[in-house]
Amino acid sequence: MAAVDLFTEQGYDATTVAQIALRAGVTKSTFFRHFPDKRELLVAGQETLSRLLAEGIAEAPGNASPLEAIGAGLERASSAMGSMNREFAPRLKAAVAASAELQERDALKRVSLAAAMTTALVARGVPDSTAAIAGELGVLAFKRGYAEWSEGDRDGKDELAHYTLAALDELRAASASLG
Repeated sequence: MAAVDLFTEQGYDATTVAQIALRAGVTKSTFFRHFPDKRELLVAGQETLSRLLAEGIAEAPGNASPLEAIGAGLERASSAMGSMNREFAPRLKAAVAASAELQERDALKRVSLAAAMTTALVARGVPDSTAAIAGELGVLAFKRGYAEWSEGDRDGKDELAHYTLAALDELRAASASLG
């Protein structure tokens, strides 16, 4: 959070690793043990998120459709997100919006999440093209659900999964209307 606060306060380019380390109460050496550079702070937890999505897809019932399996992955990954993620999201969004470099890194993160879901679906026997479309819809659902959840009522008890699954249902209906 220290880095995102600094990115928001003074801009990504003007923020140094030394400043991030100082704000976080760690040494530069400690910072570099965990992150190769400040860009990587944005994707901290991406591997875990990808793993949770893939596990949920793998554990979906055998007769689940590709989008039902995506829903199981979204539910698994969303359950790992708590109030800290919700509070952190608006600052992260502002930091990303203010930096082309962070926007690029965020786009790469979305590609990676789609690839994780696609790979998990292919492992279930879903054809490549169907798995790719379902994986992309899963990323869109996660992104839309996360945005609505993080911008919603802070006192609300709704979990992220409620929002991501609702977004997936909306996308499923929209794709059916394409003809």
